Amino acid sequence: MNNDEKISIHYRHGDLLTAIQAGLEKQGIKPENASVEDLGPVDEFHIGGRAASIHFLDQLKISPSQSILDIGCGLGGSARFAAKTYGAKMAGIDLTSEYVEVGQQLCGWVGLSDSIRLQQGSALSLPFEDASFDGAFMMHVGMNIEDKHALIAEVSRVLKSGAKFGIYDIMKDNEEELIYPVPWATTSETSWVSEPKDYRMALETNGFVVVEENNRREFAMDFFKKMKAASGAAGGPPPLGLHVLMRQATAEKIPNMVANLAAGRISPIEMIAVKGV
Repeated sequence: MNNDEKISIHYRHGDLLTAIQAGLEKQGIKPENASVEDLGPVDEFHIGGRAASIHFLDQLKISPSQSILDIGCGLGGSARFAAKTYGAKMAGIDLTSEYVEVGQQLCGWVGLSDSIRLQQGSALSLPFEDASFDGAFMMHVGMNIEDKHALIAEVSRVLKSGAKFGIYDIMKDNEEELIYPVPWATTSETSWVSEPKDYRMALETNGFVVVEENNRREFAMDFFKKMKAASGAAGGPPPLGLHVLMRQATAEKIPNMVANLAAGRISPIEMIAVKGV
């Protein structure tokens, strides 16, 4: 079994569409009446959810005339948010076929099928022509990709000159070993968390200029503090949330990630880069 297969299996749920539908129905929402906002708690699989997406994607200055690529799109939550908020045409690619299939169904529920196309594939071999996109982003993706240079070279290939590329990834802050399991990996075998300098080097080598970099560690700690408080006050998790994706493993993966954050081993980092002419 290669690493792509291992990673895809890690994320596979098995009955995800039914689980999401059940979460909506607990709130009295029929799938055909669901909104992008209703789906946000479950379909934005990264630290900070929708709030993080707003802070991150606003920096890309996406416009309705643009065609944007979401790399490692998961269920397509960020692509749906971007299509609805900025009016852009979106494409998404993800290793996990279940995420892509369910994500396209969710696009139909919220009336965005014409604006978004999700497909299964690898970020290291993007199925798109050269200079196809006006911009691109990835959110919590690089931790599952060992060769950052190959990843960013492929992103550069499909972007037009002057295009913006946003990265919101979990990156290493010190040399301590991480505690596993975490949301992106059960063990270190499929986890390649790198330092910000490794991303900067890969970007610069492939013709990008980094124009913005933000460490979002304090935001992340506050996010998890509020999430824990809300769950405690409600006597359990909400009908829809990341626990729907991670199931029983949530009780171990989230505390481990918070422990890694608290110990300064990792931080979620935003990078905004521009492809040179």
